[in-house]
Amino acid sequence: MTFRADLHSHTICSDGTDSPTELLHKAHAAGLQGLSITDHDTIEAYTPEIFALAGKLGLQLLPGVELSSEQDGISVHVLGYNIDIHSVSLKSFLANLIERRAERNRAILAKLAKKGFVIHEEELTAFGIRTLGRPHIAELMVRKKYVGSREEAFQRYLQDGASCYASGIKYTPEQVIEQIHLAKGKAVLAHPHFLRTGSFLRRLLELPLDGIECYYAVFHAAQEAPWLKLAQEKGWLVTGGSDYHGTVKPHITLGCSWVGLEHFEALKK
Repeated sequence: MTFRADLHSHTICSDGTDSPTELLHKAHAAGLQGLSITDHDTIEAYTPEIFALAGKLGLQLLPGVELSSEQDGISVHVLGYNIDIHSVSLKSFLANLIERRAERNRAILAKLAKKGFVIHEEELTAFGIRTLGRPHIAELMVRKKYVGSREEAFQRYLQDGASCYASGIKYTPEQVIEQIHLAKGKAVLAHPHFLRTGSFLRRLLELPLDGIECYYAVFHAAQEAPWLKLAQEKGWLVTGGSDYHGTVKPHITLGCSWVGLEHFEALKK
């Protein structure tokens, strides 16, 4: 049996729709042997119970996180792998990120209110998780019938540059990479396929990254090839995963993109 590990997945601890337990069972059912839960700006999914369940299912669980940063006003995500989930510095940094997310959410809600779309912060926190963001605001907009779908909420009001968008993440990619390294992890540039090329990308690639996400979601081999070549030229680690979010992205199935044992083991060293 070919070893397959999906290194990019999300749970209800950030903006996915599966609990960590449900995600592990789905990974097992999909025939995966390795998994990394990379929730946005949180490692809450990594409980002793989850590690125990992974062992019971014969699933190798690689601790991970997807951290938010910004360069030139553009969002840049950096994946951290094989991090020390008990790192005091990482926990402190994540707590700060959560507060910045809350400030950003308040700014978005204020802009929505000016358009007559009233959502109270208490309604947002009722989701019962710490890592709240635009997907949760979009869900409330649907529930209140302000829009017909999450997609409409993003396209018309919440996506980058839209009328109710607010930028609240001010850490640079370099600062985020430093935090991952302080937590003894490997820093990997997430889904570079979406990033602006030219000088913007060149400056990103000069940062002290350890790897790059080459295999991603349902992209074709031709879309992944340039990043595989870049990783080889730089001697960087190669990662890949589905970016699974559950019913939020129904066209993305867990395990639709993955890496083999060689790349998985390299992240664990």
